[in-house]
Amino acid sequence: MERVLEYPKDPVITFSKEEELFRQMVREFCEKHIEPNWIEVDKAAEKDPMNNMPVDLIKKMGQQGLFCIPCSEEYGGQGGTYTMATIATEEVAYADPSVALAVYALLNNGWPFALELFGNEEICQEILPEVAKGNAFFGIASTEPQGGSDVAGIRTTATKKGDVYVFNGEKAYISGVGEVQRLSWGGGWFLVARTGGPGHQGLSAFAFLARKNGELGKGWNPTIYEDIGRHGLTTGGFIMNDFELEAKYLLGEENKGFYHVMEGFNLARIVVAAATIGAARWLLEKAVEWFRSRKLFGRNISSFQGVSFKFAELYARWEAARYFVYRASRLADKVYMEKDPSLNPKDLNVPVALAKNYGPETCVDLAEEVMKWYGAYAFTKEAPIFRAWLGPFSYVIGAEGAQNIMRVIIARDLIGKEFIR
Repeated sequence: MERVLEYPKDPVITFSKEEELFRQMVREFCEKHIEPNWIEVDKAAEKDPMNNMPVDLIKKMGQQGLFCIPCSEEYGGQGGTYTMATIATEEVAYADPSVALAVYALLNNGWPFALELFGNEEICQEILPEVAKGNAFFGIASTEPQGGSDVAGIRTTATKKGDVYVFNGEKAYISGVGEVQRLSWGGGWFLVARTGGPGHQGLSAFAFLARKNGELGKGWNPTIYEDIGRHGLTTGGFIMNDFELEAKYLLGEENKGFYHVMEGFNLARIVVAAATIGAARWLLEKAVEWFRSRKLFGRNISSFQGVSFKFAELYARWEAARYFVYRASRLADKVYMEKDPSLNPKDLNVPVALAKNYGPETCVDLAEEVMKWYGAYAFTKEAPIFRAWLGPFSYVIGAEGAQNIMRVIIARDLIGKEFIR
């Protein structure tokens, strides 16, 4: 398929031969299985998310090796790099600019990798192979009804009783609630709950499996929300009433969960931003195609500076967002894959916040402008542009970290946290 926009040829962001081949492999898969079907997936799931879930497509994505890309081969992962996970997410989002399938992919790359970082050998061997094959979902469950950004204020409790933790509380706005119920094995989340006193030092992280081996855990009560976009991936909430989980599913150290989940968020936000630059690339191409065919007063509409100048500005923002995304993924590779002794996970804070701050906002602003350029046609469901607006908008609203939280992180780390209180 001919691409209207290709990657700029520059020396700043370069890809190895292996990475280029990997991108081509992912692109060919997406052209065959995702591009022709993404609109129908979005339409069908909007009507009935539980019964029209793209389970077969998720399975194909697993068979293609699009999940657990940076996870170790000994755990059934692909043994790849974080940059490769970023490439895959971008390509899936280009093929499905509603970003539903891209979000499924990014969650099942970022959080399984965080599970491998903090989980013990037994649970990694149990969970990761099923996620990699597309049989199970593994995402993040931190948000609660009272809010998402205030992780230190989490109220869900996990009380240790013998060799189990007993969970009570509620999680809200959680991706994958339906998929956990429908996929053959099941799955769960990197879940944060209170095991100690108030504040961030009383939190622990768990590999919370709501369903495993096809069986639901007792005391897990889910609900599915009606979202305005990104319908191909379910969002919901769940209440835990005396839900028991074996102590082996504790991730890292007890009462250190705040630090573990913050590290996980840095990893997840890179691929979140990758999804938005993929969708933005699709939007840029749709704009160029429209400019070349649409005429007004006998002229192409792009001949009007009010249109072409705005396009140039948004293209520049896309280039900047793309740079932020791949700089962050390269840095993640140095920290986690190469284990560069001069770097540590906190060095990702600002680069990741820049990517997460810039990518979603650029994509949503671009979608709004493309809709304006399309005019009345864009306000119909015949034109698919609105689907590429509503999906990425979830990441401007706050999924995986609100935009103003990204600004706080940047300011805090550069100015000093004592001056940002």
